[in-house]
Amino acid sequence: MKANIVLLPGDGIGPEVVGEAVRVLDFIASKYNHTFEYKERLMGGCSIDAYGSSLTDETLADCQSADAVLLGAVGGPKWDDPTAKDRPERGLLALRKGLGVFANLRPVKVHPALMEWSPLKPEKLQGVDILVVRELTGGLYFGWPKGRDVKDGRERAVDTLEYYDYEIRRVMELAFNLAKGRKKKVTSVDKANVLESSRLWRQIATKVGKENPDIELEHTLVDTASMRLITGPAWMDVIVTENMFGDILTDEASVLAGSMGMLPSASLGESTVGLYEPIHGSAPDIAGKGIANPIGTILSTAMLLRHSLKLEAEATAIEKAVEETITNGARTADIGGKLTTRQMADEIIKRM
Repeated sequence: MKANIVLLPGDGIGPEVVGEAVRVLDFIASKYNHTFEYKERLMGGCSIDAYGSSLTDETLADCQSADAVLLGAVGGPKWDDPTAKDRPERGLLALRKGLGVFANLRPVKVHPALMEWSPLKPEKLQGVDILVVRELTGGLYFGWPKGRDVKDGRERAVDTLEYYDYEIRRVMELAFNLAKGRKKKVTSVDKANVLESSRLWRQIATKVGKENPDIELEHTLVDTASMRLITGPAWMDVIVTENMFGDILTDEASVLAGSMGMLPSASLGESTVGLYEPIHGSAPDIAGKGIANPIGTILSTAMLLRHSLKLEAEATAIEKAVEETITNGARTADIGGKLTTRQMADEIIKRM
């Protein structure tokens, strides 16, 4: 297979972890007789510095014409001015919209060897294997109107939580399809006791549930879901929820695995072009030190191979190598070890 992959290393530790993920992809290409061609482009704070824009039209066009996009991380204190016309996170939202990706998949699986690094007791982590499906195109982040004005002599800010039925249905259908290959259970998270948008969400979830009678559906309020993620996470299988709730719940769920550096994600839409990235941020405090955990990014490449390139064997090879590496005690600083970013990647490649 020949595939074109756009690399967006971004800011902070992004270039370091993406660099190691590319080494893994190159190993896979060599072992399985594939050709992966890369275009590296700027996005985020580095793009603001270079071009005055967090995402240029040219970079977006390259991403849209690629087979897949691998992102590192964006943002940092340098670009944190809330009054700035452009911020790194704006580029990420524009990229998701430009690629037409509507669902973010975040698997959270607790490795037995790393249970001690989670703040939860080991007995609560037994059997935890969750897939969170977060809607990406609607909700407060994209609703209109939004902005600030002065009303009755008072400054006010407005954000609109808006959803269309088709946005809910397509992410719900994806969640149910994914559940068919897992434990056949979907937990739909909303705030239907308060929000009209959540009542529409629950209504459509119920309809899709009736269309998939082989899948167990339960409805859970977001406050209850956030509590149960900590008190009893093993009961969950596939969680599907709207944009902001998903943003918050996935960061909460990341602590189950012991470190945000462990977890990958995939943003998918109706085309095969997916956006793949670790869930961690740019971590400016350790940028340039060569100690960042590359596992989240490396596992994101496995998702890239599986979902965009349809290379299941290759994706599984990466995941098994990561599993064996952790089992054999290889650790970066965030999970109690001393390996560098490069050394951790070396250990994974050695087992592929």
